[in-house]
Amino acid sequence: MKIAFYSTKSYDREYFEEYLPKTAHKITYFKNGLELNTVSLAAGFDAVCVFVNDKITKALIKKLHEIGIKAIALRCAGFNNVDLEAAKEFGIRVFRVPAYSPEAVAEHTIALIQTLNRKTHKAYNRVRENNFSIEGLTGMNLHRKKVGVIGTGAIGKALCRILLGFGCEVIAHDPFENPEIRAMGIRYVDLQELLKESDIISLHCPLTPESKHLINQKTIGLMKKGVKLINTSRGALIDTKAVIKGLKNGQIGFLGIDVYEQEEKLFFKDLSEMVIHDDVIMRLMTFPNVLITGHQAFLTTEALQEISKITLDNLSDFELGKEVKNEVEFQNV
Repeated sequence: MKIAFYSTKSYDREYFEEYLPKTAHKITYFKNGLELNTVSLAAGFDAVCVFVNDKITKALIKKLHEIGIKAIALRCAGFNNVDLEAAKEFGIRVFRVPAYSPEAVAEHTIALIQTLNRKTHKAYNRVRENNFSIEGLTGMNLHRKKVGVIGTGAIGKALCRILLGFGCEVIAHDPFENPEIRAMGIRYVDLQELLKESDIISLHCPLTPESKHLINQKTIGLMKKGVKLINTSRGALIDTKAVIKGLKNGQIGFLGIDVYEQEEKLFFKDLSEMVIHDDVIMRLMTFPNVLITGHQAFLTTEALQEISKITLDNLSDFELGKEVKNEVEFQNV
């Protein structure tokens, strides 16, 4: 297949080029994101390959259909950025990479927790300036702390395994309970109980209409004073303005996020010489107990290798008329 590859970064090209010779596909790389003013670049191609911050609207899908695109290959797990109903209407198939390296995201979650907890980012900056004082760098043991994991799919499961290794008491919440989680000795609880009991809360659930702003003013009010909150899943799981209030009044002890609800305007871009007009994220960055990374939790060698393989295998199966097990379809429920 001829693939128009949008939102290309250097690491995308490196790992897709590594696996490409094992397929019959041809890729043309574009730095541009897929938008109405760039969709014409896909003319003459069979499929487009896009990332999580490419917003695939009905208008875009209509244009893709008109220029003959047969498939949208997502090189990510999330698919809330695609209008699946429109894709079905115009007969365009949608594929994703449901699990590339759960450990990559789970390990990054731990990195956020421990960086904020032990303040290693502050210690690094101090020592660079010949300041060897450890005043203000007191953290806490993770051992015996109660950690609430919301969402126990592949990533949540990987995180649970790591947390148990730290000696944490782990509780979980998920509408669909995972028997492997229970086999670890982890207790499932309702959301309210998890919010009330947890010292640390980590989000690993998909973004759906039901889970949007799962963390809001009301649910924050149920949490322990000084709760530690981590989000490496989807930005809109958190009502950012409500979290800012929680940080200001001390209800939230620290916040670590790798995702942000307005990230498509910011992340994956070098804006160091520009004025950022997003006042919400700029306010977040003024807090000394907030750590933000730019959607890099997935960024490991192993994950990138798996993403390229699964993405291209999805398109190979589609081209050969095989069932594509990673297809995402609109469910009219």
